Amino acid sequence: MITKAFGGSLGAIHDVGDGAIIMFGGFGLAGIPQNLIRALYEKGTKDLTVISNNPGSRLGDSEYGLAPLFQAGRVKKYIGSYPTATRSFKTLYEAGKVELELVPQGTLAERIRAKGAGIGGFYVRTGAGTPLAEGKESRIINGEQYIFEMPLGADFAFVKAYRGDTYGNLVYRYTGANFNPAMAMAAGVTIAEVEELVEPGVLDPHAIHTPGIFVHRILKGERYDRWYE
Repeated sequence: MITKAFGGSLGAIHDVGDGAIIMFGGFGLAGIPQNLIRALYEKGTKDLTVISNNPGSRLGDSEYGLAPLFQAGRVKKYIGSYPTATRSFKTLYEAGKVELELVPQGTLAERIRAKGAGIGGFYVRTGAGTPLAEGKESRIINGEQYIFEMPLGADFAFVKAYRGDTYGNLVYRYTGANFNPAMAMAAGVTIAEVEELVEPGVLDPHAIHTPGIFVHRILKGERYDRWYE
């Protein structure tokens, strides 16, 4: 199926409703789908479950990425590895206004990859013997304790790439290839924003990181450095 290219980010997220489970690519300040986050903020969507390495990023006194969604009270649960990345999340969590499912970073990446690859789960040593193992199946492998982790998917994945074509093929640049490729494979609907949107045939087939088969919508994003202020 040919991916439909959207002219605006609000149109691309038209069916993202309250209570949606959404994956957001990005690691720190790299590879953040900021136009799609901005659209979600403007749309007023709430009661979200957010899956991301970190709930936004802090640089000096300013907070970036997902932070505005938390500040506006739109998120009910965060699943990720680095909850202390922003003051806004920390404040909400300590006040009991947002849930947290803490997942070690490598485990988070592998759970997402497992969903996209059709793997039903896996055993890992990380977290064994700690509170993170509570309620999870465990077994001894080669004399060491492992815990069983389930795949992690979402209703939507918002990803950011450097270049893409109108078929949905994506090319990431440097650290933009963080959680984005795995998340693109692990959601019911993947929406991609790119810095450059080109016609089919322009991208070198050998350079494509995410094939268009995994991408349902694509748009060229504007550059927003301080839209949240």
